[in-house]
Amino acid sequence: MSEIPTMNAVIQDELGGPDVLHLATVPRPTPGIGEVLVRVRAAGVNPVDAMNRQTGAFTGPPPFVLGFDVSGVVELVGPGVTIFAPGDEVFGLLPFPHGSGAYAEYVLAPARALIEKPPALTHEQAAALPLAGLTAWQALVETAGLRVGERIAITGASGGVGHLAVQIAAARGAHVIAFASRRDAEFVRSLGADDVLDYATTDIADLSDLDVVLDVLGGDGPAKAVRALRPGGRLVSTLPQSLGSALMAAGEKGIEISGLFVEADRVGLLALADLVADRRLTPTISASYPLADAASAQATAHGPGKVVLTVQ
Repeated sequence: MSEIPTMNAVIQDELGGPDVLHLATVPRPTPGIGEVLVRVRAAGVNPVDAMNRQTGAFTGPPPFVLGFDVSGVVELVGPGVTIFAPGDEVFGLLPFPHGSGAYAEYVLAPARALIEKPPALTHEQAAALPLAGLTAWQALVETAGLRVGERIAITGASGGVGHLAVQIAAARGAHVIAFASRRDAEFVRSLGADDVLDYATTDIADLSDLDVVLDVLGGDGPAKAVRALRPGGRLVSTLPQSLGSALMAAGEKGIEISGLFVEADRVGLLALADLVADRRLTPTISASYPLADAASAQATAHGPGKVVLTVQ
């Protein structure tokens, strides 16, 4: 009888804080129709992972493996897969929100949720891009329809979504007004922001005549953003649950208001890869941890950009 292949994965047997995450040996999956098995080289760490760890909102009850962002090498292809072969370097977003599993040595992915890893990116950088990059792309390009010369304000501009959104907005020829801490101001300016405002001393409600606002912080941010937008402007929030208090005022000003949850999208990934190839988009890694230290990756405060896990 042949031995069942196994792998290491970060699992949790109960909901809770970062300490519930631990490394375990589990069966290695086998790709089915339209799937590929990816040998993981790096996995992105996102706020939604911490939310799932605490609540199981998207994954259901434990045990489960976290992680939506993956970069690695195709190990096996399932029946019907024609676009990849073993040995191909790929990256992408596992189906969100119910397709997590990247905190492991191997992960299954639909073949068409992945694209070829850009040569200009390391696996760590590639793993930092999908969820945050697609969120920014879908918000700015596909939802807001950001155009050349428009004035856009981006909150949380040094964070995972924010630092990529600044670059995407700059690449589209917009005038970018970025909110960040004083400590991160020069970093955000280096990404292409035209104006960097200290969120501790400047309120978005103090601005006016904005065409677009991307809000990633929630709270009373959307309501304040409506006050800063011109009539007919567009507000996109990555926290749809925070939009309630802004709806009435937005309607009175004719502002288009949208709440966005990211979707896995191969076309969007290809657009991001084109920006990478043109040297107009580069993910910043604030910290990198080995797979076994996933708990520390989620428990520790970090600088601007994204946190990733690496797998040897």
